Amino acid sequence: MLVTLTGGAGAGKTTLATALATTASRAPVRVFHGDDYYFGTPERGVWMPDEAGVPRLDVGDPRSMDLGRLGHDVAALTATSVVIVDGLFARRVTLTAPCPRFDVFVDLPADLRLARKIQRKCLRDGFPLDVLLRNYLNHRRTAHEKYVEPVRHDCDLIVDGGAAADVLARRIWTEATGKGLNRHADSGQQPGTAPQPEACAAPDGRQVVRAPRTTAR
Repeated sequence: MLVTLTGGAGAGKTTLATALATTASRAPVRVFHGDDYYFGTPERGVWMPDEAGVPRLDVGDPRSMDLGRLGHDVAALTATSVVIVDGLFARRVTLTAPCPRFDVFVDLPADLRLARKIQRKCLRDGFPLDVLLRNYLNHRRTAHEKYVEPVRHDCDLIVDGGAAADVLARRIWTEATGKGLNRHADSGQQPGTAPQPEACAAPDGRQVVRAPRTTAR
């Protein structure tokens, strides 16, 4: 079984992948991070010169990721395991053999994603803020609209990346199981006394899950 988590940088994909692995009812569970599958040499991928003329891999372009190797590694495990893949281009993972899969788009407004990136890369890791903002304004924002946003329409479920990851994880497993892993099937709210996520229809008819937030927007 394959579950993919696609969304913009800073949307909360990796955090949600961890929560999904923790709450999965089937074992074993393996998690693959798309960030581990970028090409490492200029012979492959899209490379662009920085301000000093040094070639840098364009991680916002799906051609910079070794999707073939990732698909091969995932396919080797899906017959016996639950496999979770998170990343900007996780929905693009293809398998040669039939496999039950459930594709999730992790949605978060651009300003919150940018704030998270600043907190993580600049405040925590010391990356220059001016470089991050310049990259975002000149390239990464456009790349997101071109390569990431259109994929939301190919996913089975859209979730709110600002919600609590454990709540979303339980909801995703409920949806995946309730739909029998069949795409575009209907599924309603699950009963229970604990606060439940609010399910509403997206403009294209898919379900959007919005759960109680850990922080306000």
